[in-house]
Amino acid sequence: MDRKKLVLLLVALVIAVGTAMVARSMFAGAAAPQAQAAPVVPTGPKVLVAQRALPAGTIITAESIGFQSWPAEMVADAYFLEGESDISKLLGTVVRHPITAGEPVTQGSLVSPGDRGFLAAALSPGMRAITVPVSAQTGVAGFVFPGDRVDIMLTQEVTGVEGQPLKASETIMRNLRVLATDQSTSQETENGKTVVRESRTVTLEVTPKMAEKIAVAETIGQLSLSLRSLSDTHSDLESALAAGDIAIPDDATPEQEERLLRRAMARPEDKVSSFSTGGDVSRFQRSSIPPQVARDPAPQQMVATGPVQTVAGAEPAKPAGPSVRVMRGKQTDAVGIGKNGAAIPSTAGTR
Repeated sequence: MDRKKLVLLLVALVIAVGTAMVARSMFAGAAAPQAQAAPVVPTGPKVLVAQRALPAGTIITAESIGFQSWPAEMVADAYFLEGESDISKLLGTVVRHPITAGEPVTQGSLVSPGDRGFLAAALSPGMRAITVPVSAQTGVAGFVFPGDRVDIMLTQEVTGVEGQPLKASETIMRNLRVLATDQSTSQETENGKTVVRESRTVTLEVTPKMAEKIAVAETIGQLSLSLRSLSDTHSDLESALAAGDIAIPDDATPEQEERLLRRAMARPEDKVSSFSTGGDVSRFQRSSIPPQVARDPAPQQMVATGPVQTVAGAEPAKPAGPSVRVMRGKQTDAVGIGKNGAAIPSTAGTR
């Protein structure tokens, strides 16, 4: 065999063996399982943490807090531990200082009902608390609980200038947060079920100007509460964003954006959004009060003491007070009636 051909054959054999070894190593590496780090699970006791961000003034509910495992060396004395704390006793308390999501809830960060400054801690900065009297009919039959949001309707009867009545109802305030019903700031539960009780008063969170308006509205007519759906707040927020009523900076961080949106969702409104009158519900009621018809003052009249012959073409004077018309052929006389019943002829037609 030629020497040159033998060298080429050996080179091809070496390349084939090398390719086979590289392919084998590639397939062997793909089949090998990759090592994954096992998640570190704290083995310490479970402490009470916030399930979401809780700003100052938030009323604690069962969905806002929960127990979570925590490293034993990081557990402080102020933490609430599972098995040692009754979470049901914390429902209805108010957050004194802001708590971030996943942060442990401390005993000093909550204010219980009856404690000094409880209601003041429940109010947002710049807001006021005002109590509105309600009944079973005006208070949604007791289905309004602390933490819910309601609208206020004012029902009144307006009297026109001539005594025409007009029944009207209008929504004067929207998206108000309920702080307490009677003197309770939490939902009462028995055997895991919410107890519905009729309330006589409801305490609402409003602005100082809204508090003045509610005080006046109570003297005008009857106030009623309308319970809002949880989805209404999100739809109103989307409408406000689309209309440009809420401005979010382009360079805002996710935390700042969340804070702005949360503040916008909790913002109450005192604009009259809608109204209805009696004519909207019954054909026998009015939709509006007719305007006053201006009447011209009565012209000055002259009382004649006897028959007066007028000039042809002149407007005959009319007697003051009641009168009768007497026709004699083509002649018409307006005869006034005196106090004693005697006829006083005042004018005569043209002769």
